[in-house]
Amino acid sequence: MARGPSLRILLNLALDSLLALAALPAAIWAAAPGAWPPPLWWVGALPGAVLALALAGAPLRLPQQYWRFVGPRDLMAVAGAAVGAAIVFALGLHLLGAWRPPNDAFVLIHAATLGLLLAGGRVASLLQAARHAGDASPDAQNVLLVGAAEGTDLFLRALSRDRRAPYRVTGILSLRARQAGRRMQGHAILGTVEEIETVLDTLRAEGRLPAVIVLASSLSGPVLESLLDAADRHGVPVRRAPAPTTLAPAGSGEGRRVELRPVSIEDLLDRPQVALDREGMARLVQGRRVLVTGAGGTIGGELARQVAALGPASLTLLDHGEYVLYEIDLELREKHPEVVRRAVLADVRDEARIRRLFEEIRPELVFHAAALKHVPMVENDPLEGLLTNALGTRIVADAARAVGTTAMVFISTDKAVNPTSVMGASKRLAEMYCQAFDREARLGKDGMRCITVRFGNVLGSTGSVVPLFRRQLERGGPLTVTHPDMRRYFMTVREAVGLVLQASVVGTTDPADGPPELAEGGIFVLDMGEPVKIVDLARRMIRLAGLRPDEDVEIRFTGLRPGEKLFEELFHGQEPPRPTAFPGLLVATPRTADAALVGRAIDEIATAARGGTPRVALQQLGRLVPEFEHAPEGTVATR
Repeated sequence: MARGPSLRILLNLALDSLLALAALPAAIWAAAPGAWPPPLWWVGALPGAVLALALAGAPLRLPQQYWRFVGPRDLMAVAGAAVGAAIVFALGLHLLGAWRPPNDAFVLIHAATLGLLLAGGRVASLLQAARHAGDASPDAQNVLLVGAAEGTDLFLRALSRDRRAPYRVTGILSLRARQAGRRMQGHAILGTVEEIETVLDTLRAEGRLPAVIVLASSLSGPVLESLLDAADRHGVPVRRAPAPTTLAPAGSGEGRRVELRPVSIEDLLDRPQVALDREGMARLVQGRRVLVTGAGGTIGGELARQVAALGPASLTLLDHGEYVLYEIDLELREKHPEVVRRAVLADVRDEARIRRLFEEIRPELVFHAAALKHVPMVENDPLEGLLTNALGTRIVADAARAVGTTAMVFISTDKAVNPTSVMGASKRLAEMYCQAFDREARLGKDGMRCITVRFGNVLGSTGSVVPLFRRQLERGGPLTVTHPDMRRYFMTVREAVGLVLQASVVGTTDPADGPPELAEGGIFVLDMGEPVKIVDLARRMIRLAGLRPDEDVEIRFTGLRPGEKLFEELFHGQEPPRPTAFPGLLVATPRTADAALVGRAIDEIATAARGGTPRVALQQLGRLVPEFEHAPEGTVATR
């Protein structure tokens, strides 16, 4: 045992022994004021009282208690030790036939007296420590605390343990109206989070405007948006409290330094969690052989994480990138060591390799997320995009169907709707092939279902604008936006993948048993909410960094890039959207074609691409996807 803890335990034993010595005469006086034991009685009784407490306190770990951080459980242990010590001491007197106070209630009085002294010493130590540990440093910032009771209480306790607290709480905003007007650890609850504007106006008028607003609970979406707007109008930055595990006291009992962290853009754009059919997802995945292509990417990696948590019989991770594949494989090895897992380096365009792999693994469920997704990069190398996105999808789908896969889930994009880029058109062609497969399965010609899921941008994904803005902010700007009116749909990756799994459950349901709106099949489209202006996103990220847009950090417009549109769409004009009974999921009415016809056309495009004739490949692509209006210089026009 380390020297420090040993000395502390010995000190606790000594202090508890002194309190036991003091408790005995006090209890005798309280039990029988007119009676007093003979002098020689004390010679054996005082050591006996100390020994009784040691025997009763050891099982309850009384000597190991940290007095400065005593809590309700510690005080319960104190009460148990006091009662136990009083009983042991009384039994000793009875067995030895020694003098006893003439009061049948002596055991209870002794226990109460000893318990009060033991608890009192600990509470006094706690109060003394709190009085000094909670002292704010001379340059401490005044903060307004926002959050639910539990998170607020935890933050205040952590702050009180900080020996030189960097923050001084001047008030609290709760999440519930009924808490307004009350106090928490001596701090007034000034109102609710919806009243932030009024509260800040009042504090400004009183000269008590906080230097920082601290979020002690999880706030997101419109509530967080309105709070940030109000704070911005008053020039007050908003920060998040540390995670609860960071706020909790360390194992030694010492308080940790309370350090605030920025509010992330993911918090701001996040939406209330949609209720998902977790049982249905478990039934879909549990005990099955699952393969994920593009497992090293943002969507593929999150698919692998959520699938691994559902207990597949085996999980195969397939990617063309060595390092990203290594990373996701290592992560899953650490988090889900029980899952039988295999990492495979392979290119979805290598038909012979993919067929051999599928014949060996024989996956029952395939998630196809492998793709080239960056619009300008595919515009620079359009043939690569066609080979990966269109031919690669056909190769994976054919291989899956050949080995009897139950279902393949294809990850598509909103850029496949009225595409102006090769990336979007190639994904639309892949959609057509998958939809043709699914139509055949629904008509009973083949058993493999092919579920297509279409959605927009995910926050933080590879090539996303959010990581780009973060890097530009770290360099001091400017933040580059292609056009003032550019809008995009956004969703967090966790939410998007959760809905992909939900769509997979719904899409694999027997048409006879499923909802009527899905009888004809269709493309699942995630409800992305309202599109976000990219320039507004840039301004918000600058403000979240504590800076001022156009003053501290410039926003520079660079013009549309090749293949880009101002506004992305989720539905084609001939795909009227249909709601489903599942929150967050819509269905686009399918535009079907013959699988063999689409497959031959993909092969022709692949032949032209491999032959290095982009003009021929793009002409064939335009015939297959008539709504494809290529805009190699970008376009501001949308349908």
